[in-house]
Amino acid sequence: MGIVRRTAAVVVPLALVLGGVWYGVSRHSSTSSDDSVGLCTTKVDGLSVVLTETQARNASLISAIAVHRGMPAHAATIALAAALQESKLYNLRGGDRDSLGLFQHRPSQGWGTRREVLDPVHATNAFYDALDRVPGYADLPVTVAAQRVQRSGYPSAYAVYEADARALASALTGFSPASFACHVDTSSRAHAPAARRAAALRRTLAPAFGAVEVSVTEGSRMQITAASRPQGWSMASYLVAHAAGLGLSQVGYDGRDWAVGSNAGWRRGGSASSSSVVVG
Repeated sequence: MGIVRRTAAVVVPLALVLGGVWYGVSRHSSTSSDDSVGLCTTKVDGLSVVLTETQARNASLISAIAVHRGMPAHAATIALAAALQESKLYNLRGGDRDSLGLFQHRPSQGWGTRREVLDPVHATNAFYDALDRVPGYADLPVTVAAQRVQRSGYPSAYAVYEADARALASALTGFSPASFACHVDTSSRAHAPAARRAAALRRTLAPAFGAVEVSVTEGSRMQITAASRPQGWSMASYLVAHAAGLGLSQVGYDGRDWAVGSNAGWRRGGSASSSSVVVG
């Protein structure tokens, strides 16, 4: 059976139906004739999930926070399924009544102030705080666990996104190595001093992974220590999702390299080990 190409992106009013499920089709203008520029693809167990860079940044944040909190990949699957259903992984500034943000949480229901609910880091941690209070959530079906947190009027809707959420969680929490990659335009590369870029890396990684050690190596490359192989792949995927904003040209980990401007994903033969993520 061939790979099913899916996208949860809703950018323009074009759409198709695959397997009875509605998916939007994103089209991006670019100096490149390649329609894949600006898109991120996850490939796990024959399923391909395509997101915009904005969606990918949010998905990588949700997954990384689960890793940092020591929660299982199933927790990330539940959170991603909820965010896909509620907002299509966009940080929406409105919704039903006073619903806001990635999870469409309502300030009036105790999820925080408007500003807090619109902060993806706060919203994600609030979701996981609530999930932690669900007895036996790790053994519950995704839809059941998500509904226990969200209290949605459409509890069965989370099931629509379960397969996509599971693939994204597996890749972005590091359990399916080299399964997530973005096609980033070469114009995003930055030429700031290494020390300034290292500081930007720390600021970007901190909300997701906490304080991390970033050191500048020869050739102005930067090295980030990974506590484990899954964490290393989660961190590497997170950096790929944020590569355009950080002006990165390359990410290397565990013998593989990803490069800006290429749609080849992770290439074998890289020099980075499994103890550190290396970026340039």
